[in-house]
Amino acid sequence: MSAHSSILLGAGCFWCVEAVYTGLRGIVSADPGYAGGHVDNPSYEAVCTGNTGHAEVVKVVFDPAEISLADVLRVFFTTHDPTQLNRQGNDVGTQYRSVVFGDADQQRVAQEVKAEITEEQIWPAPIVTSIEGPAHFWRAEEKHLDYFARNPETAYCAAVVAPKVAKARKLYRDRLKTPA
Repeated sequence: MSAHSSILLGAGCFWCVEAVYTGLRGIVSADPGYAGGHVDNPSYEAVCTGNTGHAEVVKVVFDPAEISLADVLRVFFTTHDPTQLNRQGNDVGTQYRSVVFGDADQQRVAQEVKAEITEEQIWPAPIVTSIEGPAHFWRAEEKHLDYFARNPETAYCAAVVAPKVAKARKLYRDRLKTPA
């Protein structure tokens, strides 16, 4: 058994990010939570005010023997809009910022993948994703875990999460745990 690695990724609402990653081979877990703020053990309600400094993130634990960090990050940069500063669609605020929290090696790989995605010109504007050092991860409340899987019919999930999951399934069909 190989050692697992983890990275914290913020790409707007953590329900979307979790749902995208849980379907991919090599992903051991994708847990929603909060990182990058100045309050210990913040609540969802506190983070939503934008006053704690946290971003909604997902702690992505992966098996590097099955999926590389670069590929984890390619999924990240192509399944949300990394050109929007402090927002994803109608979700606005620093808690929805596009951010990667990782160690020095992870930051280097993130910069390389960011440059690769920029060079491919898949986005019509510059990528504004912040690439930062390690941050403490605070796991979200139980009601947020597996949210999309448990609530696919809610208006937000149907309108926002489902299209992102569909995009990821289309782009990364060869990496799905179960064929699409």
